[in-house]
Amino acid sequence: MSYNGYTSLVVRTEDRIAWVTIDNPPVNTLDAVLAGDLKAFAERAAADEDLAVIVFQSANAEFFSAHADFEWSFDPSTLMALADPDGDPSLNPLQQLNERLRALPQVTIAKLRGHARAGGAELAMAADMRFAAAGRTWLSQPESLMGIFPGGGGTQYLNRLVGRARALEIVLGAEPFGTDLAERYGWINRAVPDEHLDAFVDALARRVAALPAGVAAAAKEALDAAEASGPVPNLAEEAAAHAKVYPAPDDVVDRLRVVMDHGGQTRDGELRLERLLEGVPWAHRS
Repeated sequence: MSYNGYTSLVVRTEDRIAWVTIDNPPVNTLDAVLAGDLKAFAERAAADEDLAVIVFQSANAEFFSAHADFEWSFDPSTLMALADPDGDPSLNPLQQLNERLRALPQVTIAKLRGHARAGGAELAMAADMRFAAAGRTWLSQPESLMGIFPGGGGTQYLNRLVGRARALEIVLGAEPFGTDLAERYGWINRAVPDEHLDAFVDALARRVAALPAGVAAAAKEALDAAEASGPVPNLAEEAAAHAKVYPAPDDVVDRLRVVMDHGGQTRDGELRLERLLEGVPWAHRS
């Protein structure tokens, strides 16, 4: 099956493995282009019986994916225009996308370097496993500093990875987690020295791909069934709660415009995004 024709992805396949490299300069923002490419890739991959493992990685060592496009806060209709007609209509487009990725029959691995924030972290959490370059990777959910909270599946994925109390700390504290703490909390499977990360993930992917046909898919099915209510049962509730804060009120949108004017979605601004967000005062607090 051909995996050509993407604008923001480079896909290489070999030995039943697909390496999917995100390349959406300058900071791999999850925008309409990347979301469309990921959806198109997932549609093809879901029907590819010759593909056993998918590795998501980044062409940018500083950013796995910075976050979802801030422009969607200025014009929510541009996000809603991405709604998947074949997806659950009770979910928003980012939830639909991440669930499409999470439900792929292949074993999926996110290989992380640099910042994975907000929608970028949710994208990583949609994978079956996450391995990160030790000391060179930071995960965060800074949406509360934007007047919202993770709404692309983040609350549901986080809760199952780290537990409710730690998920609340991540969501409301909005601080970047380095690899030591992310590994201890269970946000990532493990931190691997940067110089060994590629070889480690490659070896794991090849071991899984070499398993007899059907073994990995059956194991995923059984492990999902171990959660009594299903693997991710409350996305509709997340969507309903998120609708209380998005689309955002005018004062929140205006504040985000200031953030954009001071470097949002540029390399320099994104390297200090949490501090940049905190430096712009709220118009009011209630």
